[in-house]
Amino acid sequence: MTESIHFAGRRSYDHVRWFIMPDSYSALLIVESELHGVRIDSFLIKHFRNYTSWRMQRIVAAGHVTINDELASPTQRVFVGNQVKVGLIEPPDKLLEAETVTFRILYRDQWMLVVDKPAGVISHPSGDYQTGTLANGVQAYLDTLTPRRGLVRPGIVHRLDRQTSGLMVVATHHRSHAELSDAFEAGRVSKEYLAIVEGRMLNDEGMIDLPIGRSRTGSRVLMSARGDAVDARVAKTKYNVEQRFAEHTLVRAKPMTGRNHQIRVHFAQIGHPLVGDEFYDIKGSYKTQGDEFGSADTQSESLHFLAQGRHALHATSLAFAHPITGIWLSFSSPLPTDMRRLADTMKVERSPNLIPITNEAPYPDDVKT
Repeated sequence: MTESIHFAGRRSYDHVRWFIMPDSYSALLIVESELHGVRIDSFLIKHFRNYTSWRMQRIVAAGHVTINDELASPTQRVFVGNQVKVGLIEPPDKLLEAETVTFRILYRDQWMLVVDKPAGVISHPSGDYQTGTLANGVQAYLDTLTPRRGLVRPGIVHRLDRQTSGLMVVATHHRSHAELSDAFEAGRVSKEYLAIVEGRMLNDEGMIDLPIGRSRTGSRVLMSARGDAVDARVAKTKYNVEQRFAEHTLVRAKPMTGRNHQIRVHFAQIGHPLVGDEFYDIKGSYKTQGDEFGSADTQSESLHFLAQGRHALHATSLAFAHPITGIWLSFSSPLPTDMRRLADTMKVERSPNLIPITNEAPYPDDVKT
C-alpha cells in the first residue's frame, strides 16, 4: 500500500538551475525541443507559470534575460539547446494565494504530485470558491521546495467535485501538464471510485450506457442523463457491487468516459442516487430546482455519519503512464473513515461472491501545508 508522506525542507527542481542573488533570483534553463521557435516571453512563462507574458516582457526589456550569454530582445525567439538565463527582478503577477489546506501526498517528483484530496475542498479556484482550494494548498507546499514563492505553479489537469474525496494528480512542470492533460483527454488514465448508493442493486456488475448533457432546469451546474438533456455526449460507467446492505449498496465504479458528475448522474438515473448527494435523485429528478448549492436534508438518517459537505463518493484508484518516463504508475486510497463508519452501521447481508469490508487501519495523518 502506498504510504502518506510529507517532504520537509527546500529543494530545487532538477529541470531548473537556481542562482540566488542579493536583489533577485536568477535561473538558467535549456530550451526543450517542444518549445523550439517560440518567443522568449512565451518560453519563460511556460517555465514560470505564475508570471504573465506582460510581466516577462518587462523583465526582458529591462535587460535581465540573456540567450547564450547575449542580451535578449523582447521579440527574440529561442531554439532547442539555447541557454536562457533570466533574472526574476519582479514578483509573479498571477500567484495563487498560498494557504493551509489539508491533503495527503502519496508521490512526488520534479514533474508532478499525486495527492489525496479530502471531501469539502474544491480542486481549484472557481466561482464563489477563490480561496481554500486544493490548488492553494499545493501552491503553499511547492513554495517550501523553491527559494522564492511562486516559482512553480500547480497544474490541475483533472478535478474531483468538492464533495468527493480521493486521488488526484497535479502537474508541476509545463511538459508534464501537457502530457497528463492529453492522457486524460484520450482516456489513457484508469480511475476507480467507491460509492455508497441508495437501495439494493440487484446485478453484481454491469455497464451504465446513458449519454449525459446539461440539465434543462436552467442551473449551470446540473447535468442530466434524461432524453431531453442539452448537448448530450456518450457516457459509460462500468460497475461491480462490492457489498450489499439492508437498504444500500457499496459499489465500485469505473468511468469509461469523463463527463461532469458522471457517476452521480448515472447511478441516480438508474434509481440508486449516492448517499448524501445534494442534487441528483432517482430517474433524473433533482432534490433542488435551479439552486446551485442544494441541500440533502431529505436524505436518510445515515447521513450524519458522513463528514460535513460530502457525499458518499471516493476516488480510490488512479493509474497512468508517467508523463516523462512512460512507466506505468498505480496509486490507491482506502475508503475514508467517514464512509467506512457509515458502511459499518448498515446491516450487511453477506454473499460469498462479494467482497466484505475489512477493518482497515485508521486514515494516516493528514498533511497540512
